[in-house]
Amino acid sequence: MEIPYTVQNRPDTGLYNAKLGIWLFLASEVMLFGGLFSAYILLRVSQPPGGWPHGWLDVRLGTVNTLLLALSAITTLLAWAACKVREFGKFKFFHACTILLALTFLGIKSYEYHDKWIHYEIQLANGKIADGHLIEKSADFDLAKITGTVTLHGREVENHVELMDLRSPAAQSAKLDEMTIPASDIKKMENYGPRHNTFTAIYFTLTGLHALHIFGGTLVIFYLWGPGSKLYKTDPERFTNRIEVSGLFWHFVDLVWIFLFPVLYLT
Repeated sequence: MEIPYTVQNRPDTGLYNAKLGIWLFLASEVMLFGGLFSAYILLRVSQPPGGWPHGWLDVRLGTVNTLLLALSAITTLLAWAACKVREFGKFKFFHACTILLALTFLGIKSYEYHDKWIHYEIQLANGKIADGHLIEKSADFDLAKITGTVTLHGREVENHVELMDLRSPAAQSAKLDEMTIPASDIKKMENYGPRHNTFTAIYFTLTGLHALHIFGGTLVIFYLWGPGSKLYKTDPERFTNRIEVSGLFWHFVDLVWIFLFPVLYLT
């Protein structure tokens, strides 16, 4: 028994089944990310003056990732267009480009995450704060037993206010040095992971969920580029529809990043 409307458009909606399904799915995705963006706005406006970080993310890396996703949106569209005109070789090329661009995006995002995991804020016993990237811990480091040392590449500041705006002239001109801190001088030590503060929590939530969407979309595109492309030989029209549906999802995750980039990196 043949399933109706896998290729032909439905008379009630003017869309074939898969395209109708992806639009309904994307509507739920809009509500998901819309709720998270609303949470971001409420969390930010509730912060006292000077309580929200600025300049904590590398705008250069964010810009490169924006360009990568913009290019991938073009290549996935060209892959669909190649299927429409029955040029399978071009489809394979453009879809391969999409996969490579997506993997590069995820690689850069992984680097950014790693940078936050090795970035530590250390509250010292004298009331000051040592902030920087971890170079090494001594073999016998144990904060609970107050033994060993920690070495950071960073700076020492008087309070948290000096760490909030890294775009300020004072922060830009600050000299970074290698600091070796004994465990006995450490009151608290925490990296810039999700639990560090409100900003890192919402940053990892938004970009982590987006990265999962990129990863999932890449898997689907890879399947259609590889083993799933066998359908092209038996039912090219239906295969082309699958490429269109996967492209709609990909354009959505690209659009989400267009909002994430200025919200997180530029403000």
